[in-house]
Amino acid sequence: MTRTHNLSIPDLTGKLAVVTGASDGIGVIIARRLADAGAEVILPVRSAGKGDAAVSRIRSAVASATVSTRTLDLSSLASVSALAAQLSDEGRPIHLLINNAGVMRPPTRQVTADGFELQWGTNHLGHFALTLGLLPLLRAGAARVTHQTSIAARSGDIVWSDLNSEHDYDAMRAYVASKIAVGLFARELDARSRAGGWGISSNLSHPGVSPTNLLAAQPGMGRARVTPERRVIGLLARVGVTGTPESAALPALLAATGRESQGDEFFGPKRLIGGAPTKTELWEPLRSLDDARRLWDESERLVGIHVPR
Repeated sequence: MTRTHNLSIPDLTGKLAVVTGASDGIGVIIARRLADAGAEVILPVRSAGKGDAAVSRIRSAVASATVSTRTLDLSSLASVSALAAQLSDEGRPIHLLINNAGVMRPPTRQVTADGFELQWGTNHLGHFALTLGLLPLLRAGAARVTHQTSIAARSGDIVWSDLNSEHDYDAMRAYVASKIAVGLFARELDARSRAGGWGISSNLSHPGVSPTNLLAAQPGMGRARVTPERRVIGLLARVGVTGTPESAALPALLAATGRESQGDEFFGPKRLIGGAPTKTELWEPLRSLDDARRLWDESERLVGIHVPR
């Protein structure tokens, strides 16, 4: 029997939230819960059709929801820049940013529009560029920024001499590196905010394991069929061994809205693969602030954005 976990979210009336990867899966649940708490929610999406379906789904569940889409392809720095410019022109402070979108294990090495390995470019660099592009709005909103990593980041490392996996591509190793980078970016953003008085807090979350579309059939990424792992996860979720998309959304929500959550904290399910959301210990690959600073500097160089300290 599937276990149900709940989370009380404070009133978010008057707050503006931006949630990437919210056209389906965990992201649309995060967006729905924020809208139900009174926040206005923006869903930056690559597929207009999926975005419209997500908006309809949220409005069906929350009659009072204020939710809309914007165009975003995290694998294109031009698209990221265009969204940042659009929201900057709208001029509204952002109070919550949840960097939730991601891709996982394309069967062959693929690259973004800018020539970066797809997972590195989408999961990390796309979100890095988006967050920096929105920095003035985040500062104006004294925002909480939440970054979604993965249990894949419990071990492994970033190969600094081959960030683009050009010399030795392994799909899982590249995914791990991208998710370690997500965690290190989360930590360095909080450190720089504290040092510079930006007023932003930055937290990290992981959803455990749940049946989402990360390992589903994705023909556009070269995966014609659902993976065997996704089938197994679906079965385990039905009997309560792993989490469900509903429960997997809770750690990010706790990080973003918890009354006692501070910056530079890590949230996940109580059991590694599922359970109630709770604050947890940082995994070894995420602990080095030297690595976090190095990652920030390398990422600035790669995306061509520099933020003065």
